[in-house]
Amino acid sequence: MNQLAIIVEAVLAMTGRVTMLGLSRWAEKGGSYRTVQRFFGEKIEWPTLRWQLIKQNVARAKGVWLMTGDEVVVTKSGKETHGLGIFFLRFTRRRSPACAF
Repeated sequence: MNQLAIIVEAVLAMTGRVTMLGLSRWAEKGGSYRTVQRFFGEKIEWPTLRWQLIKQNVARAKGVWLMTGDEVVVTKSGKETHGLGIFFLRFTRRRSPACAF
């Protein structure tokens, strides 16, 4: 979880293209290039991680919380991207290789 916090802070501070080398340069102490490699080399159970983050915030919440989500499609080049698929992009009115988040 600590590595995730370091990497998220680096991503939010960066402009332009996000690479592992760029992350290691923008990261604070504990965000070396090797640390970034190890983080992305591990299998992360994203649904479990999301649920943990939600539980932490809801446990301290007072009142009513409304949670929403929205899917984002990002065009990609290359064939090795995890989750790469063909999506119809309404704003370009054509199909394109992309990832949905």
